[in-house]
Formats: sequence, C-alpha cells, structure tokens
Amino acid sequence: MDEVKQLVTDIKNRNLKPIYFLMGEEAYYIDKVSDFIEDTVLSEEERGFNQMVLYGRDISVDDIVSNAKRYPMMADYQVVIVKEAQDLSRSIEKLAAYAENPQPSTVLVINYKYKKIDKRKSLYKTLKKTGVVYESKKLYENQVADWIRRVLSPKGYTITPKAAQMLVEFLGTDLSKINNELEKLQIILPKDSQITPEVIEENIGISKDYNNFELRKAVGDRNALKAHQIVNYFAENPKDNPMVVTVSLLFNFFSQLLHFHGLKDKSPRSVASALKINPYFVNEYVTAARNFPMRKVSAVVSTLRDFDVKSKGVGANSVPQGDLLKELLVRILN
Repeated sequence: MDEVKQLVTDIKNRNLKPIYFLMGEEAYYIDKVSDFIEDTVLSEEERGFNQMVLYGRDISVDDIVSNAKRYPMMADYQVVIVKEAQDLSRSIEKLAAYAENPQPSTVLVINYKYKKIDKRKSLYKTLKKTGVVYESKKLYENQVADWIRRVLSPKGYTITPKAAQMLVEFLGTDLSKINNELEKLQIILPKDSQITPEVIEENIGISKDYNNFELRKAVGDRNALKAHQIVNYFAENPKDNPMVVTVSLLFNFFSQLLHFHGLKDKSPRSVASALKINPYFVNEYVTAARNFPMRKVSAVVSTLRDFDVKSKGVGANSVPQGDLLKELLVRILN
C-alpha cells in the first residue's frame, strides 16, 4: 500500500516514467494504479488523440511497440494502456527491446494480472532501469482486516474487529470484492460512522450470529449448544456455508492454538504478534487454551486433516456435508 501511495504521488507530481509494468496476484492495486494514470496524466481534451486502451488477447507485442513509438498530438505525452497483458505471457519477453530505449513522450502501462515475469530475464532487468515494475502481492488472510481499516480511515469511517473479520471470512482475500462492499456501505452510511456486525448483516447479508467466526468462538468456549446451532444452520444452507471453508478456518484456529500452547510469553501483545492476530481476539485463544490442552489440540488438528479430505469428496461421496460437519463437531468437543 505504501508503494502504491509513492507511485501515485510521483504521477501527481508529473514524475512520469515511460513504462509502468504492473504485475502480480492481487489485481486490485494493478487496476488502481492503471486507472489513476488513465484518469490523470492527460487532460480530457488531450485524451481523444493521445490515449488508447489495448487488450492482450487482441494484439501482439509488436502492436504494443508500434503504438508506443507514435508521437503525441498537441500534448506532451501519449498514454498507451495494455489490459489483460498476461494473455501475451508467451511473447512478453519481446518487449525488452523496446524497454531498452522507450519513447520518452509515451507513458506505456502494462497490466499483467495474476502472473509475474521472470526476474532473471532481460525484460525485468531492463524495466527496472528504464521504467517502473510494481508487483502486487496477495495479502495473507491475517493482513486483510488491517487493510480494511486503512482503506476506511481516510474516508472517515471505522470498523469493529468483528465486522472486519466477518468480511474477510465471507469474501476471502479478494480486495476488489471487499472494496466493492465497502463502497456500498459508504454510500449508505454517513461519514464518521462505525461499521458494525449489525451493519454488515443488514446491508451485505452476512449473518452476525451464524458464521464461521462465531462457530470458532463457540468451539473455543466449548459452548456445545451454540456450536451445534451454528452447524445446523450451515447444514440447512450449504451453498452459503461450504464445509471446506469451515474446516479450513477451524484448522487454522487450532494450528494457532497449538502455537499458543508453545509460547513462553503469553502476554496479549506477544500473543498477537506471534499468532499474527488482532489483539482484540487474544482472549479467545486464552479461553480456548484452557478448554483444549495441547494433547487435545494435536488430536483435533489430526481430525481436521481427515475431515478436510472428506469435505473434498474423498472417501465420503455419499455423506451429506451437513452430516459430516455435525460428526466433526462431536469429535472436536468430545
């Protein structure tokens, strides 16, 4: 995020590079940087003659170079944006020859999503000298809640840790999807509002009471009644609550709990740092550790591995996933 801010600042200050090669697994920031260049480098009057958008599936690298070598008309720059450039992955190295001596009056933007070029080859090495190479890396799940807070803060909104966790659980680590939902909430809510689990439930449709986050807490508390209520809800709504996701989240929780048991320093700050969790959730691990000794945690992790295989249809094709989940819960709590 800081690297993106620096890129945006440089572009605003007209410290432009002839090539921006935007690559990586996380498409959100690739789109953000590309859109910013598209919207700001040229004035509205200049764009008609000097800005073009190409698509990787429709062109060749030679087409990119041909367009990039043109001169701008009645403007200091022309902007050439290549979207879905990953479709040119087999021939993208041919761009190295242009990158060695790029047209200084062209701003060439390459959107190379979900992949990255080989850093040992000439294209990458040349781009590092003459342009900008930005790699947009996928965030780990434990980083996304903090990202949500950082995105909302400058816009005048806050979010509770539980609400942020609900979004991560429901939408995963896809920043574009999460940002779309946040933008919807910002339209509905006045500035200085706090996004709570109730707001998430009412406007996005994620249940604040029946979700994997609450199941994890109920299991950690050994609250069998609540855990069974949630699992029964999942069994009745399997499409919205796939077992493979539930098993994965429980596996991560008990793996972290195993790590917790091995910590010498169990102060809240140390635990949050070691487990890479929000300090708000540390007490859940303290409680779960009391309820699940290390030996039991090890057994649960082993059980979850077995059920992870079953949830993917191996050795349990005819068993409904709701029944598997109920069996898993009994095994964990017994």
